[in-house]
Amino acid sequence: MKILFVMPKLGAWATHGIHRAPNQLYAQWGAYVREKGYDDLEVLDCRVLEIPMDQMVHMVKEKNPDVVMLGDMLHSYGGFAILWYFNEAASRIKQALPDTKIIVGGLWYSSMPIFTLEQNPAIDYVVMAEEEAFHDLITTIDEKKPVKDLAGVSSRVDGKPVMGPHRPLNVCLDSLPLPAYDLFPMDKYVGHTHWKPFVEMVTSRGCPSACTFCYEWDQYDPRHPEDFLKWRAKSPERVIEELELLHHKFGTKVVVIQDDNFNVNPERVKKFCDLKKEKGNPIKWVSLGRAIDWVNCEEILPLMKETGLFIGVFGIEVTTPEELKKIAKGITIEQIRKTIEILRRNNVAVVADIMMGFDYDTEAIVKQRFEFTDEVDPDILWIGYVTPAPNSPIWKRGMAKGIIDPKKIDFLKWDFLHPVMPTDHLSIEDLGRLGAWCMREFFSKPGRVQRIMYSQFDQLAKLCFQDVMRGVSQWEEGAVKGEKHI
Repeated sequence: MKILFVMPKLGAWATHGIHRAPNQLYAQWGAYVREKGYDDLEVLDCRVLEIPMDQMVHMVKEKNPDVVMLGDMLHSYGGFAILWYFNEAASRIKQALPDTKIIVGGLWYSSMPIFTLEQNPAIDYVVMAEEEAFHDLITTIDEKKPVKDLAGVSSRVDGKPVMGPHRPLNVCLDSLPLPAYDLFPMDKYVGHTHWKPFVEMVTSRGCPSACTFCYEWDQYDPRHPEDFLKWRAKSPERVIEELELLHHKFGTKVVVIQDDNFNVNPERVKKFCDLKKEKGNPIKWVSLGRAIDWVNCEEILPLMKETGLFIGVFGIEVTTPEELKKIAKGITIEQIRKTIEILRRNNVAVVADIMMGFDYDTEAIVKQRFEFTDEVDPDILWIGYVTPAPNSPIWKRGMAKGIIDPKKIDFLKWDFLHPVMPTDHLSIEDLGRLGAWCMREFFSKPGRVQRIMYSQFDQLAKLCFQDVMRGVSQWEEGAVKGEKHI
């Protein structure tokens, strides 16, 4: 059984410059099936190798795999825009190799299995669960057995899409093998144009919160969206084992820990930092987290900084107590202010985002949101447009109101950087204009650029800031004129 993981050539968010990391879904699922005995595996990463679609299809045809896998578990460089490339790749590979089975999974697909099979005849199977379900599917295909009752997998029976039974989650992530980084050209990956060699890690899954807008709802069986709320984490020892592998075998210099809530458990973070310090692991790192989790880590922030943390990322999203409650963010205005204060005090650069496009948004609300953010003064501002993910409460409301039609989605604009839905008070054009105004106002504020460039931040943070600045014009072209850039 020859299994080929294919990553088509695509771009990245305008504010991310050149940004390419190993596909974590492929790294983790590939490692799992290899441990179970399927060792004829290969990753064809056309994104980092810059192989265009036509050449990619030719290369896949030459390799003649039994199975092609497409999908991802991170939205960190293009949101849902990458789905256009996966769908196009599936169609063209199936045309070239009609007998090759094409499997998809991860973001979007896992929560939209029936729709995916209905709309994409080239796709044979959708994995709604995780690596265990992928392995069971591979085994079932290999043994030529029926797939229809396979837990965590959707398939076709007599041409009609059907979902297999729900598959419970694996709660012990330490039981999984380390990601199969050896399948990737690890020396070629880069983040924000300047961070290299570069990796995006995933050390936990799920989230203890339930923000109404969150994109992570889309990676779970649509019949059991509550699976998203089950936070499961690798132990600090296991995370360090992966970092040691990245350092010693692949020479990785920079890692972004892409968990939405890496720091939800301060004791786990402290143990991670203690072990990293003990090992002398030099990898610099970036962490994401909610404001409340950063505040809870205040005492250990000096240790986090000492062990290589150079940027802290969190979502402001909205800027009044009423709004924070409405979107179930689970943080307070005071925690937003405190997060920026404690990160800056420890010379950790602050990346914060605000959102626009909620159904109640008006021009006055959006401008108030910006004015608050300008006042609390993060170092880098990222503006995201409300882009509903399947399974999320906002998606369900949009479907009920008839303003979301999955059949009409232009995935290349569903990248979080393009407004895709009007509000009750603002058109898509209004949202684009307001987003561009916010970005220009923020990055042109007198003294902000100088403060950051002459700060004591790590040089990697300053290079990131420069990369973001270079992308502002392109970001504006997307928001205002609809230019596509993923």
